[in-house]
Order: sequence, then C-alpha cells, then structure tokens
Amino acid sequence: MSSSVGEKLTSQNWAGHWHGFGPWVGSGDTYRQEGRRRPGDGPGDPQTRTFLEEKLPPMMTGHWLMRQRQVAATWTEVEEAVAWLQARYAEYPPMVREDGKAAYCSLEWKVECALDALPRGVDVTWGYWTQSRMLASYSVVACPNLFHQGLPCPTGTARRPLPDNVTSLDSRRRGNVPSTLAPA
Repeated sequence: MSSSVGEKLTSQNWAGHWHGFGPWVGSGDTYRQEGRRRPGDGPGDPQTRTFLEEKLPPMMTGHWLMRQRQVAATWTEVEEAVAWLQARYAEYPPMVREDGKAAYCSLEWKVECALDALPRGVDVTWGYWTQSRMLASYSVVACPNLFHQGLPCPTGTARRPLPDNVTSLDSRRRGNVPSTLAPA
C-alpha cells in the first residue's frame, strides 16, 4: 500500500525499496568522532561537503541516503536485503567472550527483527565489536526514509520502488549473498 498525495508517510503506509551501506570497520576511538558523522546545515555547508565524503557511519541512519556514491546494493525484496546483512555478518563475525557466554543477541534474532522492521520502512543497522576488537557497522536503509522524507533516492528513482529485476547496484556483491536466510 502506498500513501496518497498529502498523506504523511508512516510505517503503516510505507512502500519503497532498500539500500545497503557499509560495512565500516574501525576503532572505537574513530567511531566516537561524532562531528564527522553529522551533516551540516545545507548542501553548501563545509560540514555537509565533508560529511558526504566521510566513510564513518552517520549518527542518523537515514543520512546514509545523502552519500550516493556509497550505496553498496539496492533491493526491492526484503529477503535479499536481509541476506546481504547476513553475508556482512559472516564476513565480519562478532567477538566471542572469553567465558563462552553470548556477547550479543543471536543471528536468528537479528534476522527475525530485520524481517519485521524493513517491510515497514524502518532502517536496520547491525553494529558490534569483531573478533579483532574492531567495531563493525553496516545498514539497510529504507527509501523513501520515514525520518528523512525530504532526502532523494541516491539511485535517482525518486520515491518509486525500483523495478523487480533490480537487486543490486554492485555486481561484485551478487556472488556473496546467500540464497537462503538460514544462518551459516
């Protein structure tokens, strides 16, 4: 269901597609540099120009849409977006505690939450410490975005969903996406 003209976009009437961003892997000290993770007051603002070239994840997930050149993949099927998240998770597995207890929620739970949130236009970010003690972060961002409705689609599709045959803007990633949502 799509929203009618003039109706505010909500999670109840969202219709669109998703873009993948990341992964970003780096130190906690770098990640904490919040100024680098925020756009300025407008397109001509020096802070915005710097933000657009930055690789650090933005403070607000929807601001990824401002970074057109950093779109890793685009999907119209939620299962494909979640498979991409799982593939990044396999590439950058989370740390394992020395005592053997869980450091994070299970992959199954993460998948279940993503499958619930994404079809309602809610962005999903998976972030955690890796085994090498670096922070990993990657996101699937809804487009149009519920919280940044004025931002244009980075692929130029405006507010319309992409055609069904478009699954990825980055053909290098196609071979890395598992065909099922079963954990590896």
